[in-house]
Amino acid sequence: MELKRFLIDMLIMFFMLSTLITIAVSLSGSVFDSGASFGYGAMMSPIIYAALCVLPMLVMWSRRELTPKEVILRKALMLVLVEAVIMIIAFTSSVIDTGRPAVVFALIGIVFVIFVLANIFSWLKDSVAARGMNRDLERFQKKHS
Repeated sequence: MELKRFLIDMLIMFFMLSTLITIAVSLSGSVFDSGASFGYGAMMSPIIYAALCVLPMLVMWSRRELTPKEVILRKALMLVLVEAVIMIIAFTSSVIDTGRPAVVFALIGIVFVIFVLANIFSWLKDSVAARGMNRDLERFQKKHS
Protein backbone atom coordinates (compact mmCIF):
# COMPACT_ATOMS: atom_id res chain seq x y z
CA MET A 1 0.00 0.00 0.00
CA GLU A 2 1.35 3.41 -0.84
CA LEU A 3 2.01 5.75 2.07
CA LYS A 4 -0.40 8.44 0.86
CA ARG A 5 -3.32 5.97 0.74
CA PHE A 6 -2.36 4.61 4.16
CA LEU A 7 -2.32 8.12 5.69
CA ILE A 8 -5.73 8.89 4.16
CA ASP A 9 -7.07 5.64 5.65
CA MET A 10 -5.67 6.68 9.04
CA LEU A 11 -7.42 10.05 8.75
CA ILE A 12 -10.74 8.39 7.86
CA MET A 13 -10.29 6.00 10.80
CA PHE A 14 -9.60 8.99 13.09
CA PHE A 15 -12.95 10.57 12.22
CA MET A 16 -14.80 7.26 12.55
CA LEU A 17 -13.20 6.70 15.95
CA SER A 18 -13.96 10.25 17.10
CA THR A 19 -17.63 9.73 16.30
CA LEU A 20 -17.86 6.26 17.84
CA ILE A 21 -15.95 7.32 20.97
CA THR A 22 -18.24 10.32 21.43
CA ILE A 23 -21.29 8.04 21.23
CA ALA A 24 -19.71 5.52 23.61
CA VAL A 25 -18.73 8.19 26.15
CA SER A 26 -22.24 9.60 26.05
CA LEU A 27 -23.93 6.23 26.52
CA SER A 28 -21.54 4.87 29.15
CA GLY A 29 -21.49 8.18 31.01
CA SER A 30 -25.27 8.17 31.24
CA VAL A 31 -25.14 4.66 32.71
CA PHE A 32 -22.19 5.00 35.13
CA ASP A 33 -22.22 8.71 36.05
CA SER A 34 -25.45 10.31 34.86
CA GLY A 35 -25.16 13.29 37.20
CA ALA A 36 -21.75 14.43 35.94
CA SER A 37 -21.35 17.65 34.02
CA PHE A 38 -18.30 18.75 32.10
CA GLY A 39 -16.88 21.93 30.67
CA TYR A 40 -16.03 22.50 27.04
CA GLY A 41 -12.56 21.05 27.60
CA ALA A 42 -14.11 17.62 27.97
CA MET A 43 -15.23 17.79 24.34
CA MET A 44 -11.58 17.36 23.34
CA SER A 45 -11.22 13.96 25.04
CA PRO A 46 -12.81 11.90 22.22
CA ILE A 47 -10.53 13.65 19.74
CA ILE A 48 -7.45 12.92 21.85
CA TYR A 49 -8.53 9.32 22.40
CA ALA A 50 -9.14 8.86 18.66
CA ALA A 51 -5.74 10.35 17.79
CA LEU A 52 -3.98 8.04 20.25
CA CYS A 53 -5.96 5.02 19.01
CA VAL A 54 -5.06 5.70 15.39
CA LEU A 55 -1.34 5.38 16.18
CA PRO A 56 -1.53 1.56 16.58
CA MET A 57 -2.71 1.46 12.95
CA LEU A 58 0.96 1.81 12.07
CA VAL A 59 1.35 -1.95 12.65
CA MET A 60 -0.75 -2.41 9.49
CA TRP A 61 1.71 -0.49 7.28
CA SER A 62 3.57 -2.64 4.78
CA ARG A 63 5.08 -1.93 1.38
CA ARG A 64 3.84 -5.31 0.17
CA GLU A 65 0.42 -6.93 0.23
CA LEU A 66 -0.17 -8.72 3.52
CA THR A 67 -1.33 -12.32 3.59
CA PRO A 68 -4.70 -12.99 5.28
CA LYS A 69 -2.85 -14.53 8.24
CA GLU A 70 -0.64 -11.45 8.58
CA VAL A 71 -3.67 -9.17 8.44
CA ILE A 72 -5.41 -11.12 11.22
CA LEU A 73 -2.28 -11.16 13.40
CA ARG A 74 -1.65 -7.44 12.87
CA LYS A 75 -5.30 -6.58 13.57
CA ALA A 76 -5.12 -8.60 16.80
CA LEU A 77 -1.92 -6.78 17.78
CA MET A 78 -3.57 -3.48 16.91
CA LEU A 79 -6.55 -4.32 19.16
CA VAL A 80 -4.20 -5.17 22.05
CA LEU A 81 -2.34 -1.89 21.53
CA VAL A 82 -5.57 0.13 21.38
CA GLU A 83 -6.84 -1.55 24.56
CA ALA A 84 -3.49 -0.79 26.23
CA VAL A 85 -3.63 2.87 25.19
CA ILE A 86 -7.15 3.27 26.57
CA MET A 87 -6.34 1.42 29.80
CA ILE A 88 -3.27 3.62 30.36
CA ILE A 89 -5.42 6.71 29.81
CA ALA A 90 -8.14 5.36 32.10
CA PHE A 91 -5.83 4.42 34.96
CA THR A 92 -3.92 7.71 34.82
CA SER A 93 -7.05 9.84 34.57
CA SER A 94 -8.82 11.19 37.60
CA VAL A 95 -12.07 11.40 35.62
CA ILE A 96 -12.56 7.67 34.95
CA ASP A 97 -13.48 5.62 38.04
CA THR A 98 -11.19 2.64 37.50
CA GLY A 99 -11.71 1.60 41.13
CA ARG A 100 -15.01 0.06 40.06
CA PRO A 101 -14.44 -3.24 38.18
CA ALA A 102 -17.71 -2.76 36.26
CA VAL A 103 -16.33 0.46 34.78
CA VAL A 104 -13.05 -1.21 33.74
CA PHE A 105 -14.80 -4.19 32.11
CA ALA A 106 -17.31 -1.91 30.42
CA LEU A 107 -14.44 0.17 29.05
CA ILE A 108 -12.69 -2.93 27.70
CA GLY A 109 -15.95 -4.04 26.07
CA ILE A 110 -16.65 -0.60 24.64
CA VAL A 111 -13.17 -0.38 23.13
CA PHE A 112 -13.65 -3.83 21.57
CA VAL A 113 -17.05 -2.89 20.10
CA ILE A 114 -15.69 0.40 18.73
CA PHE A 115 -12.70 -1.44 17.23
CA VAL A 116 -14.96 -3.98 15.52
CA LEU A 117 -17.41 -1.32 14.26
CA ALA A 118 -14.63 0.88 12.91
CA ASN A 119 -13.12 -2.08 11.06
CA ILE A 120 -16.52 -3.10 9.66
CA PHE A 121 -17.15 0.45 8.43
CA SER A 122 -13.67 0.54 6.91
CA TRP A 123 -14.27 -2.81 5.19
CA LEU A 124 -17.63 -1.60 3.84
CA LYS A 125 -15.99 1.58 2.48
CA ASP A 126 -13.28 -0.50 0.79
CA SER A 127 -15.87 -2.95 -0.63
CA VAL A 128 -17.87 -0.12 -2.20
CA ALA A 129 -14.68 1.31 -3.72
CA ALA A 130 -13.66 -2.14 -5.04
CA ARG A 131 -17.07 -2.74 -6.63
CA GLY A 132 -16.86 0.66 -8.31
CA MET A 133 -13.40 -0.12 -9.69
CA ASN A 134 -14.60 -3.51 -10.95
CA ARG A 135 -17.56 -1.87 -12.75
CA ASP A 136 -15.24 0.70 -14.30
CA LEU A 137 -12.83 -2.03 -15.39
CA GLU A 138 -15.66 -4.06 -16.97
CA ARG A 139 -16.86 -0.99 -18.88
CA PHE A 140 -13.32 -0.28 -20.03
CA GLN A 141 -12.84 -3.88 -21.18
CA LYS A 142 -16.14 -3.89 -23.08
CA LYS A 143 -15.31 -0.58 -24.70
CA HIS A 144 -11.86 -1.74 -25.84
CA SER A 145 -12.59 -5.33 -26.87
